[in-house]
Amino acid sequence: MANRSISMRMAREILRLYFGLHLKKRQISRACGVAPSTVVDYVRKAEEVGITWPLPESLDDAALETLLSERSGSVKPGYRPMPCMQEMHSELKKKGVTLQLLWLEYKERYPEGYQYTQFVDHYRRWEKTLGLSLRQEHRAGEKMFIDFAGKTVPIVDSFTGEIAEAEIFVAVLGASNYTYAEALPSQRLPFWIKAHINTFEYFQGVSEILVPDNLRSGVTKACRYEPDLNPVYLSLAQHYGTAIIPARPGKPKDKSKVENGVLLVTRWILAALRHHTFFSIEELNERIKELLERLNTKKFKKLNSSRRELFETLDRPSLKPLPEQRYRYIDFKRPTVNIDYHVDVDGHFYSVPYQLRSKKAEAFLSADTVEIFYSSRRIVTHQRSYQKGKYTTLTEHMPKAHQKHLEWTPSRIISWAEQTGPATAKLIETILATRPHPEQGFKSCLGILRLGKQYTPERLEAAAIRAVHFRAFSYKSIKSILENGFDLQTFLTWKQMSFACLVSLLGPLHFYAQNFNRFTSEHSPQGLLAAEGILAAAKEAIAKADGSGPGNANDAAIPQSADSA
Repeated sequence: MANRSISMRMAREILRLYFGLHLKKRQISRACGVAPSTVVDYVRKAEEVGITWPLPESLDDAALETLLSERSGSVKPGYRPMPCMQEMHSELKKKGVTLQLLWLEYKERYPEGYQYTQFVDHYRRWEKTLGLSLRQEHRAGEKMFIDFAGKTVPIVDSFTGEIAEAEIFVAVLGASNYTYAEALPSQRLPFWIKAHINTFEYFQGVSEILVPDNLRSGVTKACRYEPDLNPVYLSLAQHYGTAIIPARPGKPKDKSKVENGVLLVTRWILAALRHHTFFSIEELNERIKELLERLNTKKFKKLNSSRRELFETLDRPSLKPLPEQRYRYIDFKRPTVNIDYHVDVDGHFYSVPYQLRSKKAEAFLSADTVEIFYSSRRIVTHQRSYQKGKYTTLTEHMPKAHQKHLEWTPSRIISWAEQTGPATAKLIETILATRPHPEQGFKSCLGILRLGKQYTPERLEAAAIRAVHFRAFSYKSIKSILENGFDLQTFLTWKQMSFACLVSLLGPLHFYAQNFNRFTSEHSPQGLLAAEGILAAAKEAIAKADGSGPGNANDAAIPQSADSA
């Protein structure tokens, strides 16, 4: 019975019971009514040609009979074993593996086997039975395809009843079709970056290349040959050591993997959730996680393996390891440097070198720092401030003239004035004190001090004496005094003038005092009272003048001429 030819229907049943249900050969012999040796022959032959269960749908009876030969157990002379096609298909996904290499290994194992042309021809014919979705060759760990599903999921606000649509992010690995999906509030850049980070952590590694669609969050300007990438997205890729090659506009085949992944997520996950009501993104993602596990563990129709199994054997060993630190999201802006060499970042102003005035800079914002770049070179890193309208300025960014302006403080300017003289210091101090804000008097004070270089410090001090006396606290007054030479003229203070007048009255008053009795007898009582009052006032004035005359300390700093005595 071992040499009996059996029908292909019976042969399929033998293969199903052995490879599908894993029954013992004697059990299969009894179930099919054939000799145990026949079962052994068919199983051995199937193993030699790489047949497993389930059989490809395109493998008809004629093709199966050709593979198994007309009579099991009666191998014709010159028999050449067939390579295991499924094993070859998996091996070709690995880096550096080619059909020629697999053929050389095959010939080492079976020297009497097929030559290279027939070897390749058999593989190509078997490959056609797999279907379009798996025909593309993707190296293990090479590419990750990314896109958003067209269908959204409504999220209901439990307080207001408002409905917001959640976007579904989908990522698929090329070699294994291992899939990741996540619900996001929108397609905006922060959520786009967060979804990538979560995807890398779900895959426990990073592919060599990211293939996104030309979404605005990832590609700022779509181009078939040189698309402009979003700087934050590029920063993410640099952190994880991967490259970004966006799909060409209008070329869906460039990302056919993720297109198929989106279709599967829509059918197996979103469709299953169509009758559910969700009140938060977190709740939705919990359900997606459960259904995603079911999708990845579901076996392919034409391959005896699941996405997870292929991922563990193909992609996972080839993925790049995750960096030690998780990527920290940073925002990006392109501010123009203002004329005051500051850039406006969210209402706060940060300094850059003054040479970059009117240039276009790049600012990367994290929660703690602001990094400013120009021509791809980091210019400065500032501590981030959230105070609107305030300035963060580094002295080294300022021109020399502006740096000197920082040295202008009231105390420092007064100390400069004291080097000229006390009257100049008094003048400067008064100017600063009488302004609503001290800085409003800086220019006037510096202008006055500069006059000392033009007219000598001695003349400036003399002019300051006159200005303080006449309360002329301005730059123009000092300049006028110096230009007209008033500082060179002798002048009397009000105290000096009052003292001189009183001294000139001493003679008449002395005569009046000596003839007081005669005046009182000739005049009326009213005149007498008036005379007494004048005399008392004169004595008091003389006493005061004598106490505040030229020898008083208050006038010690005021120079006097010989005539003033």
